[in-house]
Amino acid sequence: MSQPWNLPEREVTAEKALRSRRRWLKWTGVGAIGLGAGAWGWWRFFGGTDKQVLAGGEVPGTAGDLYPARRNERFAIDRELTAETAAARYCNFYEFSGFKFVWRLVDSFRPLPWTLEVTGLVGKPRTYDLDDLIRTFPLEERVYRHRCVERWAMAIPWTGVPLAALLRQAEPLPDAKFVRFTSFDRPKEASQQSDRSMPWPYTEGLTLAEATNELTFLATGMYGHPLLKQHGAPIRLVVPWKYGFKSAKSIVRIELTDRQPATFWNTLVPHEYDFSANVDPAAPHPRWSQEQDYMLGTGEVRPTQPYNGYGPWVASLYS
Repeated sequence: MSQPWNLPEREVTAEKALRSRRRWLKWTGVGAIGLGAGAWGWWRFFGGTDKQVLAGGEVPGTAGDLYPARRNERFAIDRELTAETAAARYCNFYEFSGFKFVWRLVDSFRPLPWTLEVTGLVGKPRTYDLDDLIRTFPLEERVYRHRCVERWAMAIPWTGVPLAALLRQAEPLPDAKFVRFTSFDRPKEASQQSDRSMPWPYTEGLTLAEATNELTFLATGMYGHPLLKQHGAPIRLVVPWKYGFKSAKSIVRIELTDRQPATFWNTLVPHEYDFSANVDPAAPHPRWSQEQDYMLGTGEVRPTQPYNGYGPWVASLYS
């Protein structure tokens, strides 16, 4: 059945055209709908077997003995989990591609060894290696709804630690008001980063109040095992009440600052991707409605909930 977000093949921009900032922006204007939830039907064309999709993103050598972690039942949700293969086959990771079949393109990416620096306006700056991080803070599993600005949605069991725990240990200074997240910058491993007209590395930001909210999560795993490469291995941000582009992948630095940081999409297209990016069905994207979610794997259509359903936890941040 044809779906309202499908894009005719003739309108899809070839990836080789993504060579300049102007062309990138033109492409994203098409891709937000054409490569959104409706393109899920293309997975059979783009994807191999389920086993290949999962194996292609595995990171050998991660501390698998800590997974699966105990689930925190406080964060139960109102829908079934998205099939792991559906989530692994169809996702955004712009360092590698503007298309969704990222699992095919991450083989050259080397997430180990990895360090995460916590710096800026903190009393106790520190650099963690991955093993140190996941053994310093107890891991837990949380099931969260995930909503992309492109309207597709998932329900994911993430494994990780509350970001607030990490920030408490760093001891934010009184002047700290925002938190800036910086992803890796390795053009030899991530082909899209070779275009230096783009504001690489990928950056995102939250207010300190948002970053220390109990929902904000640093994920090191999902579905009971370490993160796959296409999902942002080995460490990514998860902010479930905001659109997915706020959840930066493969983070190398967390910096506390006294001013709002520049972020990747807000720098490129500020009138379409605002800094707050809270899920809001009443605030349409300039080129499409945000009133409905389209669940990956099933095609189920659901009404979009304000704050993606997490209003009881976060609405007071904006009152």
